[in-house]
Amino acid sequence: MQATDSWQEDADDTRPPLSREQARALLAAKPGVSPGRVVALQALVALLVAAVAWALAGRASALSALWGGAVVMLPAALFAGGMRRWLVRLPPAYALFGFAFGELLKIALTVVLLLLAPRLLPALHWPALLAGLVVTLQVYWIALLLRGRRAA
Repeated sequence: MQATDSWQEDADDTRPPLSREQARALLAAKPGVSPGRVVALQALVALLVAAVAWALAGRASALSALWGGAVVMLPAALFAGGMRRWLVRLPPAYALFGFAFGELLKIALTVVLLLLAPRLLPALHWPALLAGLVVTLQVYWIALLLRGRRAA
């Protein structure tokens, strides 16, 4: 019995490689998402959620929502900085390991920041913190939708 997966059918495809101009045109049509832009958008969204929390429930909720945004944004910023500084200089095999290790550190820092929240914020409001966290996490989707759109 032979598999009929579409990925196996593509193995027999003998398309010529893209020329330099075709590759540039493809990259221009589908640009990547800048990690710095994502982190900046996360910071903006975290501040907006904190402002809404302040208007609805006061200062303690605003600080909790801001901490929730920081739980997402700070590990993402450190990961993006690491990717930019040292990961791009490594050979591909090591870069793949570095990427996986960076993701592991990002998750660990997120957990540590969540565990520190009750100690650092005496008047912690968990619903506001979770709202800040969840809304800031959604920035990844927003960034994907906005990719390629340049600010006028």
